[in-house]
Amino acid sequence: MKILPITALRDTNSLEGLVSDSPSPIHISKNGQESMVIMSEDLYEQLAGNGSPNLDSVQIGAVDPLYHDDPLGFVRVRSCAIPIHLSNVEANVSEIKKSLLKCQADGVKVACFHELCLSGYTCGDLFLDDTLLSSCLTGLLDLKQFSTDLDVVFAVGLPFAYGHRLYNVAALLSHGHILGLVPKKAIPNYQEFYEKRYFHGYDGPNEMVYLGGEKVLFGNWVTFVDSRYPELAIGIEICEDLWVPSSPSIDLSLAGANLILNLSASNETVGKASYRSDLVRMTSAKLMSAYVYSDAGQGESTTDCVYSAHNLIAENGAILSESKLFAFEDATADIDIEKLLAERRKMNSLGDNKKFAKVYFSLKLETPKKTLRHYARNPFIPEEKEVDIDRAKEVLSMQVAGLANRLQAIHCQKAIVGLSGGLDSTLALLVAVEAFKKLNLPLTNVTAITLPAFGTSQRTHDNAMNLAKELGVSFREISIKDTLRSHLKDIGHDENNHNVAYENAQARERTQVLMDIANDEGSLMIGTGDLSELCLGWCTYGGDHMSMYGVNASIPKTLVRYLCLGYAKMHPEAASSLLDIIDTPISPELLPTKDGVIAQKTEDTVGPYELNDFFIYHFLRFRYRMPKLYFIATQAYEGVYDKKTIKHWLKKFIVRFYHNQFKRSCLPDGPKVGSVAISPRGDWRMPSDADVSLLEKTIDGLE
Repeated sequence: MKILPITALRDTNSLEGLVSDSPSPIHISKNGQESMVIMSEDLYEQLAGNGSPNLDSVQIGAVDPLYHDDPLGFVRVRSCAIPIHLSNVEANVSEIKKSLLKCQADGVKVACFHELCLSGYTCGDLFLDDTLLSSCLTGLLDLKQFSTDLDVVFAVGLPFAYGHRLYNVAALLSHGHILGLVPKKAIPNYQEFYEKRYFHGYDGPNEMVYLGGEKVLFGNWVTFVDSRYPELAIGIEICEDLWVPSSPSIDLSLAGANLILNLSASNETVGKASYRSDLVRMTSAKLMSAYVYSDAGQGESTTDCVYSAHNLIAENGAILSESKLFAFEDATADIDIEKLLAERRKMNSLGDNKKFAKVYFSLKLETPKKTLRHYARNPFIPEEKEVDIDRAKEVLSMQVAGLANRLQAIHCQKAIVGLSGGLDSTLALLVAVEAFKKLNLPLTNVTAITLPAFGTSQRTHDNAMNLAKELGVSFREISIKDTLRSHLKDIGHDENNHNVAYENAQARERTQVLMDIANDEGSLMIGTGDLSELCLGWCTYGGDHMSMYGVNASIPKTLVRYLCLGYAKMHPEAASSLLDIIDTPISPELLPTKDGVIAQKTEDTVGPYELNDFFIYHFLRFRYRMPKLYFIATQAYEGVYDKKTIKHWLKKFIVRFYHNQFKRSCLPDGPKVGSVAISPRGDWRMPSDADVSLLEKTIDGLE
């Protein structure tokens, strides 16, 4: 800090230079006492100009370098419902304390109470009563002391007089400290709400106020960050702030807040609950945040309105917990901070606003033994037992649109599908049929070719032939056994040696035959490989790995089965063959059959496809770490697979995924259908020689 005597003002030229070069204000003294402060215009604008906060660089507390919690992203939050005793602050504080003790017992780490809960929202002109205002401050200091031994950070609402004005504020408290007072920005003044009669909206700079002998930040430009787990950043807005076009939560999210608390008192009218729920849900989606909405309820005055305590917790577009209207119940959920961060990193647009002050608190966060979240065992398909025909149609329509557009673009009116009688080639044929219908081309222009070899079973052979007939496409059978024997002889390979060369020779021969016929007849050779196989590397490089257009490239195995079942329901004429194909064990049929029955079962080698698809979805979609992926898999498959089995197949999955990137680096074109895809041109770019050893060691250390 630079201090100059008042006589320095006489030398304006020198003073101007000092002011321009100084990074901080220059203090002018008179008779040994500070008299005034001078600064450059740029510095003035930086500190106080244009509505930006004059405390934007304030940081109260810091990240704790010695302690860093790893709760795998899970933070338990609650929107608290308490009975209100209008204008009886002492009684309301007692209710809040009881609720907080329950939060502590239930492992809740962040709690939100409703708007003006210390006094009650419907106090009317009593808000102008000094007795009520001072009682609220006394109650706040009581809660501050009460919070000392609680490992919960919580927000309460109260009226707060500051600078000859009254503000509707939220106070955030933790471990014996008032972390900040956040005033409401948008004050309603319509119909049943007359807040402007009492309260002023605040959109000015952050300031410091004294409460209970400590400095407390007052303002909107602030986020609250956990020093032991800085990935958790809290922002606060109050009721009407959510409903206006420019909500504070937008700027809060831009500043890095990923958990928004809303202290509200929204009265109930017909149809309002669904609108409110949608608003909270979509706000969380837009901001890629968790959103805790706490609503007023029991005890508020019903002179003109009723309040339902409609408490909500949303996360990135999904409602995690919602209380029933007038049930006066809490809403509790485990939010996933890591999931939100994964989404934000992909968007690359949040967390860059540096104008906000940061206030730090400290919680002890741990991974819950069991989360309050639900994880679907098959995340790629709806959980309903019955097939959702509309969903199946939607997915098929995207595959069909991709193929139809490609056929038109290259002026091609014929297609070839290698039909094995398995799930993947069946779905590829169904897509081809629908594409030709869409283009008004004869279905006979689609040729299904079956290429039996050493491992082909009678069951799959017959299903392929029957399905082609039922769908009305052309059908050809070309045995490749003699060609393979000649090829194996040419390369000096013993036909009785059933190693990888023996298996891959069959897959490559099939691809060669199909592509040569496609060239000969001016057809498009359609690929059959699915997302699961590509992620696991369960395909032959230069064999079924290659095609002229891969319609199944973003369809995982569990969804392939689902779509085939949906098609069977939509087209009873093909249901007989389709249902038997669905029931056939998944196999590449590259090893000789035993008594005409499939001997090689894919899931014996790569693991259950439902587990692999679970890993694929959460690993590619949210980039979850191995401990997180293992933990949620044990939650989802409790009672189905034990932890040892899940750990075994997780390690197999990640090793296969890393070691087979080279196959994904040169994939044919194919349409992206869902949120998970592995095209090297867009969704997944990874070096083929990436080292997986660290992930293997991590999995080995899991318990």
